Amino acid sequence: MSNENTFPTNQRIVELDIQGMTCASCVGRVERKLGKIEGVEALVNLPLESARVTVPASVTDAQLISTIESAGYQANIKVDQYAARAEAALPPGSPTTPTSTAAAEVSRPALGTNHAAEAAGSDLKKRLIVASIFALPLFIISMIPGAQFPHWGWVALILATPVVFWSAWPFHRAAAINARHLASTMDTLVSIGVLAAYFYSLVQLIIDPNITAHTGMAMSEHALYFETAGVVATFLLLGRWLEARAKSRAGDALKSLLNLGAKEATLLRDGVETKIAASALVPGDEFVVRPGEKIATDGFVVTGHSAIDTALVTGESVPVEVGPDDTVTGATINTSGRLVIRATRVGKDTTLAQMGRLVSEAQTGKAPIARLADRISAVFVPIVLVIALVTFILWLSLTGDMNAAVAASVAVLVIACPCALGLATPIGLLVGTGRGAQLGILIRGPQVLEDTRKIDTVLLDKTGTVTEGNLSVTSTTPAHGFSESELLALAGAAESGSEHPIAHAIVAAARARGHLSEASNFTSAPGGGVRAQVGTHTVVAGRLSWLLENGITDADTAALSAAQQSGATSIMVGVDGTFAGLVNLTDTIKESSAAAIAKLKSLGLRPVLLTGDNLAVATLVAAQVGIAPEDVFADVFPDQKAQKVRELQARGQVVAMVGDGVNDAPALAQADLGIAMGSGTDVAIEAADLTIMGNDLTQVAQSIELSRKTLGTIKMNLFWAFAYNTAGIPIAAFGLLNPMIAGAAMAASSVLVVANSLRLRSFGKRR
Repeated sequence: MSNENTFPTNQRIVELDIQGMTCASCVGRVERKLGKIEGVEALVNLPLESARVTVPASVTDAQLISTIESAGYQANIKVDQYAARAEAALPPGSPTTPTSTAAAEVSRPALGTNHAAEAAGSDLKKRLIVASIFALPLFIISMIPGAQFPHWGWVALILATPVVFWSAWPFHRAAAINARHLASTMDTLVSIGVLAAYFYSLVQLIIDPNITAHTGMAMSEHALYFETAGVVATFLLLGRWLEARAKSRAGDALKSLLNLGAKEATLLRDGVETKIAASALVPGDEFVVRPGEKIATDGFVVTGHSAIDTALVTGESVPVEVGPDDTVTGATINTSGRLVIRATRVGKDTTLAQMGRLVSEAQTGKAPIARLADRISAVFVPIVLVIALVTFILWLSLTGDMNAAVAASVAVLVIACPCALGLATPIGLLVGTGRGAQLGILIRGPQVLEDTRKIDTVLLDKTGTVTEGNLSVTSTTPAHGFSESELLALAGAAESGSEHPIAHAIVAAARARGHLSEASNFTSAPGGGVRAQVGTHTVVAGRLSWLLENGITDADTAALSAAQQSGATSIMVGVDGTFAGLVNLTDTIKESSAAAIAKLKSLGLRPVLLTGDNLAVATLVAAQVGIAPEDVFADVFPDQKAQKVRELQARGQVVAMVGDGVNDAPALAQADLGIAMGSGTDVAIEAADLTIMGNDLTQVAQSIELSRKTLGTIKMNLFWAFAYNTAGIPIAAFGLLNPMIAGAAMAASSVLVVANSLRLRSFGKRR
């Protein structure tokens, strides 16, 4: 498994906006140009009109921009809106970090609206309107004999001219820029096709001014193709405009995600409430959130109790109860009580900003399946130009029919435009990852899509993943000579120095019974237990092996076995070298776990339970959620989790690991696919490929299903794009395809690829 966020400290990542790209050939050209700079790796995204470039410290931003401009495109460095907001909120004179200068500095993606793309869409709309106004009468008088009048060819010339030279100008401009660099793109094919039809017709009209002196002429009776030039240009503009609109819709999910954040916050300082911009908050600030308001930024509750609606961020529909010391996430909604929250993370460090960056980076990436399209598009346009020329020569030499030769060659040029090829992968990735973000599912990169197709085994950490992870003491079993209260008090005091969830549960239960004594000389063994001095007593608490290691040999194993058979997790306690009893804890299985595991099985996956608990408890939990007894790994120490992943891989299995804790990070990194529950730690999330922002296991199955559907959509897009061009070129070359129909079909192919991808927007919606 590769982690895209890991790169050498002498490198940085730069995000660029690129204007002027129109097809897969443009993408390949920009990547090749940037790749010629030593140490530079570039991933260019056509729908987002952006590039994510890994560069060594010695390469400047100016070099990158000049290289792209030398290829015939415009570029500029993206600005991180979160960093800009945070910097704007700093007091005057505060130190700031300059962007794109330090060797290890990372320029993060801009997470706002692409204004250049919006302007381009508006310009296309104007050109399309003009083209439509002139192309409609042009088509009528050229194609319908009854609508003709003497010398109508000159009127056709007048009508075609603004369409060919103003409306179709973006095609000609792009073709000319690339021609200056001895390159060709989709626009080259369009420009040549439209201009060839126009100028051929113009020459015919000049040679014979009376060519249309008569009315009622069928197409076969004249050699004018003004309507072909005009209508083809109009159809292609229509396709380009629809494509631009659809691409904008495809990015709506990310835009809506980024717009979730609160705009204002009620700052509480010295008992006085003041309205400020949410972006002006700094860590340590306390702010008030009333019912119905959005939480301005990440933090923890200082005072108050409420239920928080986290659906917008995590995809979970059930509100979460919070109180003092509970953490909360910015952009979630306070549904009931008044809360005072202390900010811990602001600006670009918030959960929302991190979600935006992960989604944006995933959308900018490139799936391995896209490499085939890139390789083909690199040589596609030159080959098509040769085919068009050969078609023209053969038709002219074999039939002597100039009209047929022009029509066939123009049809080849138009039908071969590889627009759909360039959009097939990135538009599917754009919509799929955007929909995932809306559902609280973050896909780190395109490689993840390939990985989800290959996995056959899902390793599930029990505590916090299959179960709630909220252990509570349900009973104690004191040994002879000890009372329940004494046993719990001593165990709680000894465990007070531990950060383990079991220790927290024991300490909480002991404190509920009374004051805890101070503990000293605290030591612990990961996955084993603790030892501490409590008053005059030496207290040992943990596994049976830990008690034996500390010389306590009189443990009541029968009581331990009975407690474990009932499904409890039991901590053995020894005092001054003597067994003192058991503290029994239980964890609640999440309501959704059984259904989620059934869904994983329906996806052809084998669920395996992994836990540090004993085999009896683990088997009981597994049975309740539908996992087979033979698919349980029990008594696994934290540092052994990655080893269990390797064991499964050694058996030939492709493993996905689901976890939420710090001790899960090595296993998440070792797995072929790491899935972190977002309620877990930042370390686990950084080590994972997929992140579930909620804590519902159902989202794990949903994330795998979404990834597979996204990959399937991309493959379908590529198939139809390849099939379309492969089938269309010979049909056009044999003269069986009118150039106008070719133009309409080519435009439709791009729109259909985008429309097919947009189906992913309905993923997960109830039917």
